[in-house]
Amino acid sequence: MMRYSIRGPHKGPALLATAVALATVAACSSGSPSGSGTSAAAPSGTTSGTSASAAPTSAPPSPTPTPTRTYPLSTAPRTIPAVRDHEAARGPGWKPAAPAGVVVAANSAGLADEGKLLAGELGIPYRGTVAAGPGDVELALGGTGARESYTLTVRDGRVRITGPDEAGVFYGTRTLKQSVKGTGAMPEGVVTDAPAKPQRGLNVDIARKYFTAGWIEDRLREMADLKLNQFGLHFSDDQGFRIASDSHPEIVSAQHLSKAEVRRILALAQSLHITVVPEIDSPGHLGAVLRAHPDLQLRNVQGVPRQGAIDISKPASARIVDDLLREYSALFPGGWFHVGADEYQALTVRSPSASYPQLATAARQKYGPQAGVQDLAEGWLNDRAAVVRGAGKTAKAWNDGFFRGGVVTADQRIEVEYWTGKEIGARPPAEYLAEGRKVVNLNDEYLYYVLGEPNQFTYPTGRRIYEQWTPLVLRGTTPVAARYAPQILGARLAVWCDLSAAQTQSQVANGIRMPLTALAQKVWDARTPTLTWDQFRTLAPQVRG
Repeated sequence: MMRYSIRGPHKGPALLATAVALATVAACSSGSPSGSGTSAAAPSGTTSGTSASAAPTSAPPSPTPTPTRTYPLSTAPRTIPAVRDHEAARGPGWKPAAPAGVVVAANSAGLADEGKLLAGELGIPYRGTVAAGPGDVELALGGTGARESYTLTVRDGRVRITGPDEAGVFYGTRTLKQSVKGTGAMPEGVVTDAPAKPQRGLNVDIARKYFTAGWIEDRLREMADLKLNQFGLHFSDDQGFRIASDSHPEIVSAQHLSKAEVRRILALAQSLHITVVPEIDSPGHLGAVLRAHPDLQLRNVQGVPRQGAIDISKPASARIVDDLLREYSALFPGGWFHVGADEYQALTVRSPSASYPQLATAARQKYGPQAGVQDLAEGWLNDRAAVVRGAGKTAKAWNDGFFRGGVVTADQRIEVEYWTGKEIGARPPAEYLAEGRKVVNLNDEYLYYVLGEPNQFTYPTGRRIYEQWTPLVLRGTTPVAARYAPQILGARLAVWCDLSAAQTQSQVANGIRMPLTALAQKVWDARTPTLTWDQFRTLAPQVRG
């Protein structure tokens, strides 16, 4: 509030005039009515009927208009991830109070689920496809923005969220929900928002450690509020095979998800605009399958088996893996299937051809006299990618399944999931990018949550991700050149259960909460955040569900 000082002595009428003026200024500055339509008090000792000899009086003052209430310029809503752009405006903003409801615009009936969810979260009614009224939130499809983009407008006591697709409008509802949860209101103005990266999410290893369907569903809900859109499900490994199978029921672990549970998970994910990406890792990490089919296990020239490795020289090995890929491609409706390809033990010995002559012979037979075991493994990757491509999926594979210098080259259409540079023969990320490949960031330096912290892994922290990591940091702590940014499709935080008893389900959920929150900020907007880490950490529990 401004302070006014009165200079010099004021007496009589002059003092009264100054007081009236100050009262008027104060009333205007506070936005309260000035009392228009009332006459000034008569001076003491006068009457309404003055004599002809009395001094003439001035005309009654004109009524003072009631000033319009003014508002400070709005500030951007406080959300995680932060919105990319907010056009400030003056106005009261919006609060979920009567008579507010949620409505869906004409030609936008597909947003009914988003509307019902938001209405329930805000505690206001859902009214369906009707014209927006006073205080309403209107959801509408339209516009020409990028996929998953949205515009959120608060004006005249209403909210309108528009986007070119349902996912974009849904993310607009997440912004509204978070702002209301944190401050009770959504500020006046226009938010224009879109993600920096198309793939943003979480990867969970349920093969080594069984996680319940309810736990997975809780993670999906948390992800949705953070505008994350991809959930990787690693359900087959040496320790377990965790989803029921019709084609090979003999490989399924005692603790597993039924297909009914998986369909329930998938239905929730779809409603939250999250794609579930299944993974059956091969030709390594197949111990659960090989326990039921020991004849397919890879053995060296002395007959010693290699844990988890399948013998890719045997046609039956391809048949069983392809049976599973086809079965689960039909179960999972999303556009990706992860086929693994990492850590094939045949390639970790000094001389793969000498140790595994059957693999060397099969390589030469299939790919020519110059081919070796590496080429047979690369061909295996291409063949499995072709199977899921035939089911309408894009294949993903771990970076250490892509080799240099061989007769066979990995198919260019397979997305590289870059996790480490520590493996034997691992190639730096710039090599993949220079080849024009598309890469997803799962940097084990920042994004690997490995239960029990074996092999020098340490639990990732939200602070390190928030302050040090960006999608360009694919390996170690050094970013690749900025020119490669368009080829980096996004990132996922990965939970691996190497020492499965080290943490409970609840401890895992708590442990990944802030790392996942920080990741969400950095894949939505790769620029340096405006909030400090302490400010971000304080904001997180205020706005998250």
